[in-house]
Amino acid sequence: MADVLDTGLLRFITAGSVDDGKSTLIGRLLHDSKSLLADQVTALEAASRKRGFSQPDLSLLTDGLLAEREQGITIDVAYRYFATPSRKFIVGDSPGHFQYTRNMVTAASTADVAVLLVDARHGLQTQTRRHAYLAAWVGVPRVVLAVNKMDAVEWSQAKFDEIRTAFAGIGKTLGFRDITAIPMSALLGDMVVERGEALDWYDGPTLVQYLETVPARRDGGEAPFRFPVQRVVRFAGAADSASARGYQGTVAGGSIRVGDEVAVLPSGLSARIAAIVTADGALTEAGLDMAVTLRLDRDIDISRGDLIAQAGSLPAVTQDLDAEICWFDGEALDTARPYLLKHGTATVKAKVSGIDHRIDVDSAQPVAAAGTLVMNDIGRVRVRTQRALSIDPYSHNRVTGAFILIDPASNRTVAAGTLE
Repeated sequence: MADVLDTGLLRFITAGSVDDGKSTLIGRLLHDSKSLLADQVTALEAASRKRGFSQPDLSLLTDGLLAEREQGITIDVAYRYFATPSRKFIVGDSPGHFQYTRNMVTAASTADVAVLLVDARHGLQTQTRRHAYLAAWVGVPRVVLAVNKMDAVEWSQAKFDEIRTAFAGIGKTLGFRDITAIPMSALLGDMVVERGEALDWYDGPTLVQYLETVPARRDGGEAPFRFPVQRVVRFAGAADSASARGYQGTVAGGSIRVGDEVAVLPSGLSARIAAIVTADGALTEAGLDMAVTLRLDRDIDISRGDLIAQAGSLPAVTQDLDAEICWFDGEALDTARPYLLKHGTATVKAKVSGIDHRIDVDSAQPVAAAGTLVMNDIGRVRVRTQRALSIDPYSHNRVTGAFILIDPASNRTVAAGTLE
């Protein structure tokens, strides 16, 4: 599927093993891009002195939880915002420890780029391969292989080339669209915002130069039109019942124009777009990610959770889903009990009717699932829903191709899934 590419706001994550320098890297980005206020710098210096450091510990800018600072690791996903003269950024610092794999999935689900850090002293680790797999699984198209702590290996080009070559095979297997390898030292700042002087053999971009120019990915711009109905409203003074109704939501794929034919799912009834309304007035066309109200030329029974789709290019309508899920919860998956499945704007009862296999994320190969999935497991499953849903493959649409499972008793989100 083609992407709609732009150079506006860029969302990216940092990932990698524990102590590879993810939090320090983000701190360096914030510090060297002059995105910190004076009082933030003062507080950082004070916190660093309290921990016994003579220089500011930049990792403290993202490790905000008390437990994180005490342990020196990232537990939660920390989001930070910064900007350069060329672009605005949202960066997610995802946890490196295996125990928090589910947090990394959450961070990567909206990212345009994954910055995958590797400690130059140790090379690729199990968690490096795990995070690369997870980034590919949630559809991140581009990876920066950030070979960090180059100062600890005396800025060795041979060590950098060795790590870059080792990752190339993994990236090809996982199907990333683009892999860019950058040597750096987040601690000293070389090749993060400024080039520094120690890596004169490297003639590629700094990390910020790459991030300023890489296209942001917004899936679905040229895909078939998809519009999950969030709310049904009535317009006062309308001439007839058809024009009195409006259907509110956000365009999740493609675009639509007044006069285009659409189908309403799961009923399959067709109509044409009579008007496209926004808070700023009427439009003749609506595109991806736009929040609009649609009015149809005929009266159809439509409610929250239905899908308005492009006629002639419809998604599958089914109660039986084949999916890969990542299990988030401390309580293991129970195939005997019902869950709530949220798909787009629809929420339905569902059961996991079978587990085909678990994915060994380290090797990206299927293995026996032992009858259940536990926290951080990824597995191929079959799901049966109480009523039919309108679905696309996740690779075609990240809204109609994804879902979450909710424990109805506790209201906890227990899993996230992608549809095949």
